[in-house]
Amino acid sequence: MSMTGPSTAAAEGPSGLRESARLGALIRSHRLRIGLTQRELADLSTISVRAIRDLEQGKATRPRADTVRLMADALRLGARARTALEAAAHQGRCVTGSAGAVLDAEQPAPPTALHGLTGREAETEAMVRELSSATERLVNVVGLSGVGKTRLALEVADRLYASGFPVLWYAFPGAPRDYLAPAGSGRADRLVHMAVEHLFAPVEGVPRASAADAGRAGESLPELIGDRAVLLVLDGAPEVAPRFDRLTGLMRECPGLRLLVTSEQPWQVPGERPFLLGPLEVPAAPSARPGADQEALSAPSVGLFLDHVRRVRPEFVPTGADLTEVVRICRRLDGHPMALGAAASWLAVCDLATLRASLDGDPAPLLDHLAGGDGGSRFRAALHRGLARLSPARRTLLAILCARGEDPGADGGFGLDEVVRLTGLGLPESGRAVRDLLISGVIRPSQEAGRSRFRVLQLVRAFHSGADAADGRAAVEGAGPAALAAAAH
Repeated sequence: MSMTGPSTAAAEGPSGLRESARLGALIRSHRLRIGLTQRELADLSTISVRAIRDLEQGKATRPRADTVRLMADALRLGARARTALEAAAHQGRCVTGSAGAVLDAEQPAPPTALHGLTGREAETEAMVRELSSATERLVNVVGLSGVGKTRLALEVADRLYASGFPVLWYAFPGAPRDYLAPAGSGRADRLVHMAVEHLFAPVEGVPRASAADAGRAGESLPELIGDRAVLLVLDGAPEVAPRFDRLTGLMRECPGLRLLVTSEQPWQVPGERPFLLGPLEVPAAPSARPGADQEALSAPSVGLFLDHVRRVRPEFVPTGADLTEVVRICRRLDGHPMALGAAASWLAVCDLATLRASLDGDPAPLLDHLAGGDGGSRFRAALHRGLARLSPARRTLLAILCARGEDPGADGGFGLDEVVRLTGLGLPESGRAVRDLLISGVIRPSQEAGRSRFRVLQLVRAFHSGADAADGRAAVEGAGPAALAAAAH
């Protein structure tokens, strides 16, 4: 083992390189002293082999305190050696640029949600696991307006922040802001704003020259983040993807960066993990069988609706008849969180039976909150945008599926095999058609007896235009498969 590594590294390069080389040399020296390979050290410390290699080679210059602690424990360092290792890691963090010191001095926090989260535990755990482990570094939460994308992003960001991640948050113009924004850092906010403008600037736009606006030459988001594990949330992002070369450049310059996006559509870029977020689970149709009421109360959509009801009627305790009406309302509104909250607000001026009857007739007027707001109009606009993005063949398929649901004996459910029969297309193309409808938010998946099934949203049926519905009825009567196959080609 050479004993000249630390002194040689300290004699060359800027101070940041000297300190990272010193830290890496200390780790390697202690590891070899007790005869461990990098893999064995990784197993003992629960730190990845890659992270250990990067530390030893001086590529990772700002390890977190808990990383240093785990490393010292695994190396079985005494008090003096542990202090020296911690000092080298601390010095490496202190010699970073002025922009990077912002994250070192005060860890940026995500906004504070105004309401609790109902029924999204599986989605939250999956995203936290993927982002914290860097299994996925670009997650795009996709869904209709009001389905809860921002609220889910807030929950994920809050859990990652609690585990030690600094969280940078950017809301695009027009994105609903149903949360309390943190005080934040003016410099960090400016750097994030400039980076987002740079990502989405047109090709002929000025790329990095505007970085001088930050007030210090050379400051940029990569300088702020470095190789730290940081979460950047882009809330309400446009469906037009950022420039891919700039996006990959940012991810390459910031190897610890995780990007969490909320949008109506996937960006369709390499490395993106589209996370389709549908409405909340709805209960089965009202039934007199034993245990049906308890099953209904356990449905996330029912729980959310009752939470909203108690905001306008705190004394409300549902009877069996009330619960039947609640189940029908939740099913009529597909478990859509925004729609459930808006509908519940009207119970300040009407009863459950009247509300349910009104929703059965025309749900559109009741999608706007009683106290005001534009949630309903935002939902309708998003739905129309989603329909407009569909190809003629996909719109015809949707019309057929909506028309089939008009049959009193049909529940609107369908499987991939039925799409194959309806369209006359092969299995691969039919599967892509179903995926396109899922991404647009007009259908939702369900599992029945181990089979994958899908349903057109009731709200989609309600807003489906008369002309499209007529086309669907005509297609069902015999012209559907040929027309769809022709449109697909």
